[in-house]
Amino acid sequence: MLMRTDPFREIDRMFEQFAGTTSRPAVMHIDAERDGDWFNVYFDLPGVDPDSIDLTVERNVLQVRAQRHRQTKEGVESVIAERPMGVFSRQLFLGDTLDTEALQATYDNGVLTLRIPVSEQAKPRKISVGAGSSGSRQIKS
Repeated sequence: MLMRTDPFREIDRMFEQFAGTTSRPAVMHIDAERDGDWFNVYFDLPGVDPDSIDLTVERNVLQVRAQRHRQTKEGVESVIAERPMGVFSRQLFLGDTLDTEALQATYDNGVLTLRIPVSEQAKPRKISVGAGSSGSRQIKS
């Protein structure tokens, strides 16, 4: 049988501080990896409506905000409600080597995936060095 009273209210308050409320966003967990000329970031956002995801980039700061609402039904009493609801937010500081103009975003199975290409000027390139007037050989780096 489930209890209607909650003797652990203080623990719930601490959890709200960690998980967030509508006035205080909760953090979302991420993984990031570099795959050749692409930088991939994966955000866990289960149960989030894709239309609620707000993605912005300003001066190399990527901000992701999303919101999850609890589905309520008339005449149905909630007995346990542990899943975090409300606003989720995360900021990432991106290096100058990433081309944020070509950022790609997809949302599938509760995971927001961002693909950011490495900018052309940040990719390694060969530079030929010409010899001075005393020689005619070239060195390639």
